[in-house]
Amino acid sequence: MSPARPRARALLCLLGGLGPQLLLLLLRPPAAAGDCSLPPDVPNAQATLRHHTSFPEQITVTYKCNKGFVKVPGKADSVVCQNSKWSELAEFCNRSCDVPTRLLFASLKKSYSQQNYFPEGSTVEYECRLGYIRDPSLSGNITCLQNFTWSKPDGFCKKKSCPKPREIEKGHVNITTDILLGATIYFSCNAGYKLVGAASSVCAFVGNTVGWTAEFPECQEILCPEPPKVDHGMIQEKQSSYAYRQPVTYKCMEGFTLHGQSSIYCTIKDDQGEWSGPLPQCRETDVTPTVSKSTEVNVPAAKSTAVPRTTSRFHATGTPKGRGSTPSVASTTASGHMCITLTILLMMLETVG
Repeated sequence: MSPARPRARALLCLLGGLGPQLLLLLLRPPAAAGDCSLPPDVPNAQATLRHHTSFPEQITVTYKCNKGFVKVPGKADSVVCQNSKWSELAEFCNRSCDVPTRLLFASLKKSYSQQNYFPEGSTVEYECRLGYIRDPSLSGNITCLQNFTWSKPDGFCKKKSCPKPREIEKGHVNITTDILLGATIYFSCNAGYKLVGAASSVCAFVGNTVGWTAEFPECQEILCPEPPKVDHGMIQEKQSSYAYRQPVTYKCMEGFTLHGQSSIYCTIKDDQGEWSGPLPQCRETDVTPTVSKSTEVNVPAAKSTAVPRTTSRFHATGTPKGRGSTPSVASTTASGHMCITLTILLMMLETVG
């Protein structure tokens, strides 16, 4: 092995242990008159060299703060090569809290909105967002703490309240939680009524304040259609309209009899009125006469009483058979005999005379 190779390897090892800035200084070409050396070290910052290996007169080098550090407003962050020397640069990077916490109910005041440097102990102030109102008893500030985190904010802005909901005639307003910004209320109607309009409303931004997003609805009475007709029947005390639970009562015409329930009722289904069922029926009344047993027995008896009267006329001189004559029949027969006898005697007297 050539004696020059071990010496070259040792030189490379030595160069590898040098810092990058020093390495650039050793490797760069010989400086011209007026050129500067490598930029100076700045605490908590790194120079942006952009692959420069030489730094001629009037060249500017800018520094960037290390992670976790922020540039202090108003302080310079660059150096300039002048007469082979770099200009003075004071420490300009410092620890800082991050951008202040974003709050749902409040925003940073404008004076802090463009700021990005918040050292330990610095304080920022918030103002309430639209739809919120300030609680004067609580602080609206937060502070950058020693560990460079922000203090926990109080709930110093409270939600605004919407106007108290008005009542709905024949209905209800259901408040589930409250009537503050973001709350939802729901509407419903009494039985027999249907909702006309929105079923709910939200408390939201309305102009520069808060209000209800939907107009309050109305509750409209549900009516049933015209009552159905029944053959040979009619409605008692018919009305012009029928609402929920109102009945219709039927009666039948003369000569017909009602079968089933005489009344039906107005009911509700899917916000529509309909009639309960089934309908009654009017059937023709049965007029066939019914003969009782007493009538069947009395008719023959009436006929049998007429027979003796007829018989007595044709057998005036005879003696009745069977049950015998009644007293009136016997006296009539006797009178007949007497009349005949007297007639014969008178005829004999006239002949003799």
